[in-house]
Amino acid sequence: MISSLRGQVLSIGLDHVVVEVGGVGFAVQATPTTLAGLRRGDETRLDTALVVREDSLTLFGFADAEARELFGLLQTVSGIGPRLALATLAVLEPDQLRAALADGSVTVLTQVPGIGRKGAERLIIELRDKVGQLATAPAAAPGAGRVRTQVAEALLGLGFPAKQAEQTVDAVLAEDGSLGTSEVLRRALAALGRKR
Repeated sequence: MISSLRGQVLSIGLDHVVVEVGGVGFAVQATPTTLAGLRRGDETRLDTALVVREDSLTLFGFADAEARELFGLLQTVSGIGPRLALATLAVLEPDQLRAALADGSVTVLTQVPGIGRKGAERLIIELRDKVGQLATAPAAAPGAGRVRTQVAEALLGLGFPAKQAEQTVDAVLAEDGSLGTSEVLRRALAALGRKR
């Protein structure tokens, strides 16, 4: 199993990054938050999970081991595959996800596209006790300045001009400065898509 990659970022897409390791480019599926922390041409290290299917090998990448552990844990629940597990981590930060499972918050879990009330209840029943076993040190909430930098760099990596990227991120943060990196990136991409 490939559990981590270290190499140069060759390109960044909306849902993946290509990391060159020893002359081989690995396409790695990742959340917007993970992608926001990467920049084309920079050296990076990602914790990864390799999902083997009959017709494919898919590599999923994460900024830290905690997110990778949650990704694996989510897939132990019937009906949750790697795509839905990644979508869950794209919508909910690891701390939010752990809190929602521990508190039995169906409302928070149903924010994830593809998870309905029954799916959320199944997640809570099967994972409530298991999430406590993962590392519980809360990550510091990223400040607006860090979020702004990460999202602007992600947009640059996607090929948007620096000035346009920064102005769009500033506009999103002006509406709501408490948003996390993934939500700011999502809203910025939506705004930039309307301008094209």
